Amino acid sequence: MTISNQTRNRVKSVFEPIALALGRLGLTPDALTLIGFGITVVGAVLLAMQLWLLGGIVVLVGGIFDMFDGTLARATGRVSRVGAFMDSVFDRWGEAIVYFGIITGSVLAGHQRLPVLGAAAMASAFMVSYIRAKSEGLSFTQGIGMAAVGLMPREVRLVILSLGLILASGPENLSLEFALGVIAVGATVTSIQRILHVRQQASEPATSRPIEQEHS
Repeated sequence: MTISNQTRNRVKSVFEPIALALGRLGLTPDALTLIGFGITVVGAVLLAMQLWLLGGIVVLVGGIFDMFDGTLARATGRVSRVGAFMDSVFDRWGEAIVYFGIITGSVLAGHQRLPVLGAAAMASAFMVSYIRAKSEGLSFTQGIGMAAVGLMPREVRLVILSLGLILASGPENLSLEFALGVIAVGATVTSIQRILHVRQQASEPATSRPIEQEHS
């Protein structure tokens, strides 16, 4: 099961009136990116304080708010490579901070499984994003094509994580553990799906792509 780009565009179109209203207030797409990131940071701080319900709601709001920047840019003809770069960078930064907040809060609360699951989910989620960035850097699946490949893109991870946080209750936080476990497994499956997708593209005939050497 995947989320097609057509479905993704239909969902984003729902937020277009709100994005345009924010634009009329003088906010630019880059400003919306930074505001969404700021909301996410506040949510992460709340998670570090073990305020799981409130933190989960704020993180979800920050994720929804993040849809406004690209929607406003497309609706007003202000799409740019720099804007896309900013959006991607702050998306990844925000996601990392949220997981860091979960890990910090769970460690301070004395949980044993949550920090491990949080680290596993964060690593798996970042592999999904890295594979997309690397494949596009090597001229595979240009544009937003890779976003539709795989079981668990960022939007799905955000919903699962937010639900796990909002439903978290009791000292064990079983719903959060379950959500992090699902993300760790689902994101790993997504990474494999994207690797196979790139390999399939590479095997197609009459395709010329630049070879990039990476030293690390």
